[in-house]
Amino acid sequence: MRWQVHSEESVYTDRWLDVRVADVELPDGRHLDHRLIRTAPGAGAVVIDERSRVLLIWRHRFITDTWGWEIPIGKVEEGEEPIVAAAREVEEETGWRPGSLRPLLYTQPTNGISDSEHHIFRADSAWHIGPPSEAWEAERIEWVPLTDIGRLIEKRDIVSGTSMNALLYVLTKM
Repeated sequence: MRWQVHSEESVYTDRWLDVRVADVELPDGRHLDHRLIRTAPGAGAVVIDERSRVLLIWRHRFITDTWGWEIPIGKVEEGEEPIVAAAREVEEETGWRPGSLRPLLYTQPTNGISDSEHHIFRADSAWHIGPPSEAWEAERIEWVPLTDIGRLIEKRDIVSGTSMNALLYVLTKM
């Protein structure tokens, strides 16, 4: 059953998002006004070292007023390739330069309300280049053993959907 979109109009737009309302026809013929958010794509990376530890940032999310571990991820700039954005985000948020990146997964974390798409890559090495250029992104930056990921999810120390998807996917490939 496919929903038909008859129109879409912007309610609010800035450089980060476009909040819209769509006139949507349901399969039974009813119409509804559905809110949606259009955003630029995001890119990030799961960076693993030779000791099977993953590079994570501990950060506060004011919207939910929660703290949690996340992989470095951010906006893909206009004209930028996702793999380049992922490497840039790792450096900006952690101060570590990832080794060779390869695709890990693609996810649409909130496809019921947003067209947000995340391109996640994997690196199996990194070297420290200095302090993060965006120190406001994280309270702490740590190499966390992959064996701790399940426990951290159970404790709700990892709640970000994209981070959880990527880390659990890596664990399935080990």
